[in-house]
Amino acid sequence: MCGIAGYFGSRTVGPATVERMLSALRQRGPDAERVQAWDAGLRPASLPAPNALLNTRLAIIDPRPEADPPIANDAGDIWIAYNGEVYDWSADAAILRNEGFHFRTRSDTEFILHAYEHWGIDFVSRLRGMFAIAICDLRRRVVFMIRDRFGLKPIVYAHRKDGFAFASTVRALLPWLPSEARAFSPSGLDAYLAHRTIPAPRTVFANIARLAPAHYLQYDLTTGDASSIEYWRPERSPEHWLPAFDAAIRMRTVADRPLGLFLSSGVDSSAIACRLAAMNFQGLQTFTAAFPGTSFDESAEARLTAQKLGLSNRAVPMNLRITDDFERIIADLDEPFADPSSVPTWYLSREATRHVKVVLGGDGGDELFAGYKRYAKHMRTGWRHGLRLRRARPPAGISGTAWQRLVEELRLDWASAYVLRFSGFTPGERLFLAPNYDVQPHYWRMPPGTSAINLETLLEIDRLNYLPDYILRKADLCTMAHGLEMRAPFLDHRFAAAVLALPTATRFTTPAKKLFASVLEPLGGDDPLTRAKRGFNPPIEGWLKSDLAPRLAGLGERLQDATSGQLSRHSIDALIATWASGQKRFAEQVLQLVILDESLSQLAKLARIDQHD
Repeated sequence: MCGIAGYFGSRTVGPATVERMLSALRQRGPDAERVQAWDAGLRPASLPAPNALLNTRLAIIDPRPEADPPIANDAGDIWIAYNGEVYDWSADAAILRNEGFHFRTRSDTEFILHAYEHWGIDFVSRLRGMFAIAICDLRRRVVFMIRDRFGLKPIVYAHRKDGFAFASTVRALLPWLPSEARAFSPSGLDAYLAHRTIPAPRTVFANIARLAPAHYLQYDLTTGDASSIEYWRPERSPEHWLPAFDAAIRMRTVADRPLGLFLSSGVDSSAIACRLAAMNFQGLQTFTAAFPGTSFDESAEARLTAQKLGLSNRAVPMNLRITDDFERIIADLDEPFADPSSVPTWYLSREATRHVKVVLGGDGGDELFAGYKRYAKHMRTGWRHGLRLRRARPPAGISGTAWQRLVEELRLDWASAYVLRFSGFTPGERLFLAPNYDVQPHYWRMPPGTSAINLETLLEIDRLNYLPDYILRKADLCTMAHGLEMRAPFLDHRFAAAVLALPTATRFTTPAKKLFASVLEPLGGDDPLTRAKRGFNPPIEGWLKSDLAPRLAGLGERLQDATSGQLSRHSIDALIATWASGQKRFAEQVLQLVILDESLSQLAKLARIDQHD
């Protein structure tokens, strides 16, 4: 894993700006860093320079310095900066060797570089894994940015008349933007309120965009033009799902650093643990978030699973007090992001990285096998087909009643109404908070053919939005905050293709994921299929009444100022008062505003740092 950044254009960038960009990336790549710069004629140069690639490295495969990116081909006219891990590339590397390519390292970085040299941009179809890649082709005078199929690895960019820049995170890209171009995005703020995160292509800044998963962006160094192309959509494969699952797990165990597993009491991580044990990975370290004394503590079940499989298990007690770490956690989340489970994920990652540098996780299983309860709930509303209410604006208010939610849902088509099943503030609630802003129903990207009322439509909506912009963003940011690489076997695209080819009755079951019954047999009768699904739930109400309580005073005024009046101080104060009166259902929304306040405060300070180069 790594942090990457780069810029190209007519504006000269000096060492101070580059240092700020690298500083924001170092926790993603604590082992090494390197900068390659070029002058206006694209000749190698020292800083200051108008063109450069930046890379910080977390060395997992071939940790030698010669494998530190950015690296170049033998001719020195194609360069790569790279964040990610590509698996199972030895057969393609053999083809390249037969074609005369020389490999100086064992790293996938060099393989990707030579694959592009030989096959051109179509090489991306050969990649199996997670990646955010930047390739600077000086011969063709073009830069490619490529993001993996499911969106495990992030990449943001800015495209202006004076150039183009990109980075792994918003905070790493911000120093490149001129001071006058660092304004917050009104639609990005509204999107955050709607979704608790800001979905691609938006970010919190008006002049920074996010590249969508399964896309690559091409920037022409001569004309300054940029275009984005979708290179992949899910496909079906006749391959049997279990060998594909085993292959996806096995190839993700290859590492030159210690390997572990995030283990809960659920089906997904337990299935991975069972297959690892079957592959003779006894002694593998597993890590479980423990919430002693709560109804959602999974540590006892996870410990039993590990014992039955001959794996070690470390229960990590969650710090239910967050006063000391709140500001650091918000900073590590890069921009406004209000998934409460990111807090225990952050603590779990901090402990895991003290023992291992790579962990496997179960992300993606629920999106493949319809494991969330909201799928069944929304399918029960399919009776309405095209029926919807015709109103120009949603009813503004924060009553939070089931009736208000139903009215808001009926204003939308069936597929769009699904977004409300997992939202921060509904359109009506956002209109209450921002009465003078033209709020949108939602900001999720909808797949073609969403008129079909079936479960596959909901899963495709989640693949495009909830999975990359919520689940995977949390996993990436919380693990990389501590220099920890997380790998997700369920999101191997070959395994996903095998799952998509399964008969509906096999893939979608009650309880969900009965397909894994044979995989879980080593656990005996006490397996995750017999347990109720539990969330990763921190004590939000307790936080707001203790650790975060001082932040509620003046919250409305601060957010009104930070958003240039987009949010109403009086409306925010009214929401807090409603929660304080005993309406606990608003606790997550109050927390969402507290997080927004801290995140915007941090980002505004960074945005005020003038360029001194």
